[in-house]
Amino acid sequence: MEVFSKVIAFTLNEQDYGIDIQQISSIVRVQEITTVPGVSRFIKGVINLRGSITPIIDLKERLLLGKTSTSSDSRIIIVENNERQVGLIVDKAKDVIDLDTSVIEPAPESMFGINDTFIKGVAKTNGKIFLLLDLVQVLGEEG
Repeated sequence: MEVFSKVIAFTLNEQDYGIDIQQISSIVRVQEITTVPGVSRFIKGVINLRGSITPIIDLKERLLLGKTSTSSDSRIIIVENNERQVGLIVDKAKDVIDLDTSVIEPAPESMFGINDTFIKGVAKTNGKIFLLLDLVQVLGEEG
């Protein structure tokens, strides 16, 4: 049984979040995004990432937390799910952290405005709370 889970820690509106490191291929600086008409409002467009056209999602907007105003700290976390590569704009990417599975709890019934289907767990470590995202739900077609 795995005792530790490795996640990339990042922030949205000063709250800490985590995504399983096995689902992440890279983290890049925000670059020019080409707008695509007729897509969901949280899809900002596409970028050319090392020769691959990659859709970019404003993660704040997807989680109903407002819109991202990019800064020098903003990053695009490139995730892979079901052989799809997608970029998620975040306020700031932090470190890779090891979470002991004993500090991970199921998501509470209500996450104060965040659609709780997007959260697969909550980890409490070093005095911080990390909301662990369920990428399958975040990248789903609903919303």
